[in-house]
Amino acid sequence: MSAHRVWITGAGVVSALGIGRKAFGRALLAGETGISRVRSFDTERIGRHYAGEVHQFDAAASLTRDELARLDRCAAMAVTAAREAIEEARLTSLTHAATIMGTTMGDAVLLSDLEATWVQHGLDAVKPVDVKRYSCSRLATEVARSVGARGTTLTLNAACAAGNYALGVARDLIARGKAEVVVVGASEVIAPLQYAGFVRLAAMSPDLCRPFDANRQGIILGEGAAVFVIESEAHAEARGATPLAELGGWGLSCDAYHVTRPHPEATGSINAMRDAIARSNIDPTAIDFVNAHGTGTKYNDLAETIVMREVFGGRRVPVTSNKSALGHCMGAASALEGVSCLVTLETQMIPPTINYETPDGDCDVDLVANVARAAKVDILLNNALAFGGYNAVTCFAKPGVLPPPSAIEEAS
Repeated sequence: MSAHRVWITGAGVVSALGIGRKAFGRALLAGETGISRVRSFDTERIGRHYAGEVHQFDAAASLTRDELARLDRCAAMAVTAAREAIEEARLTSLTHAATIMGTTMGDAVLLSDLEATWVQHGLDAVKPVDVKRYSCSRLATEVARSVGARGTTLTLNAACAAGNYALGVARDLIARGKAEVVVVGASEVIAPLQYAGFVRLAAMSPDLCRPFDANRQGIILGEGAAVFVIESEAHAEARGATPLAELGGWGLSCDAYHVTRPHPEATGSINAMRDAIARSNIDPTAIDFVNAHGTGTKYNDLAETIVMREVFGGRRVPVTSNKSALGHCMGAASALEGVSCLVTLETQMIPPTINYETPDGDCDVDLVANVARAAKVDILLNNALAFGGYNAVTCFAKPGVLPPPSAIEEAS
């Protein structure tokens, strides 16, 4: 069977660092933080007080009256990001486009409010219109409806790897000739439910996220949405589109070990990275940079360090973690970090891992710490190593740098 190159032709962002891809990229490279004291709910009884909330998002500025009535905040952010991506790609028709979206819980704020109304006031007090607005299982269909995409539609839940899962599935639809255009991404909203849950799991930092730092104390939650338009090379060229990047191979694995802790030998993550490289028809020496999962937790950062030692055989590849600035955006994390990958390919600058103070001898990666670094980056990896042992790694590259995709690989 034939295999097709996959171009990224547009991207949109709603994030704690800004609305829109350009604003997001400028803030990321400047080492700004999107972390602030939580405003959307009371944290006093929870005992942690900081998150990467999106304060600038105004749904009324980008949605129709019908959309404002029917969409929850998670879907509203996704639709806003999708429209930016479609505008940048200069697509005028999406009739046959597929839509693939990832999330973990969608707008869990709405879900919690519905449950509270039921418990406090009885089932009759729950408004059917509010039940319909909860979009977690149908996030992709809400995006598709808003942008007019009538092809394959799928919502994926793969914990904090959902964004990379969505990108990989979308990539394969095009590579295998099942679609020519896909609108793909992920969206997530912070709610008291997840926030308190991570605190109870002893995974939440009291102040800052410090990936790979000796004094790291855990994650800071974040929220947001990132959406891409991806196309077959032939489709993009036929309409004169300019690609931002190529979406190369991707790798999946499961640790099959523990719900919250990675395998101590990181075997699953190693396999995922190696598969992403192999399915891009390159070898590890071609990788110029790794956008790490980098949660700022003790075991995850250590496991990811082990992965990179094994995959790169001692070669020190520059590494950064966007979670230091954005927070951990759960299902949307690797999609937002995918936009950061585009920023690096476009500017040839690697965003910094902020808040880094004390080196950890066990995490001896070549960390881009506190200040952005100029670097020649043609090919990079985007890591997502999530709860439940979900591992998903995607490859991004400058257009035309990767070898032609292998028909054998695509058929396997």
